[in-house]
Amino acid sequence: MTDMTKLLLQSTLGTELSEEQAANLSEMMQARRLIEGDYLIAEGTSDDTLHVLLEGRLEVVKHAGGDDEVSLAVLRDGDLAGELSFIDGEAHTVGLRALSASHVLSLQRTDFEGIVNDHPQLAYLVMRAVTRSVHKIVHRMNHQFIELNNYIFKQHGRY
Repeated sequence: MTDMTKLLLQSTLGTELSEEQAANLSEMMQARRLIEGDYLIAEGTSDDTLHVLLEGRLEVVKHAGGDDEVSLAVLRDGDLAGELSFIDGEAHTVGLRALSASHVLSLQRTDFEGIVNDHPQLAYLVMRAVTRSVHKIVHRMNHQFIELNNYIFKQHGRY
């Protein structure tokens, strides 16, 4: 088993994959190293690519007017990025900037679409992992919305 396959199995994308499935998938993926300050994704661009953060930290940033950016979250080892643009091809609504030296695996949608007929179970497990990742993000955003709403309206005696 290659090191890349081992790292993929430890990521959010690889939690349900067998060693063979992870090896097949890792062969389609391209490795990329980032240094602190590099952008993996620029806000407003579209690249149809799913990224798996193997090592490092990526900051999710949003332009706030002028040259200002707001930090929304930090991705850590094993997290996925670019899920929605990978699926629908729409432009990224946020950017991803490396906070430290980072190692990323990237999967192009066209390469992924090639496995749908040959390895349907693998395609299903990849899409399930993507859905889980998006669900986690929506859950976190809902929680943050409730906390903000409670703070603004000083409800429930917590503020």
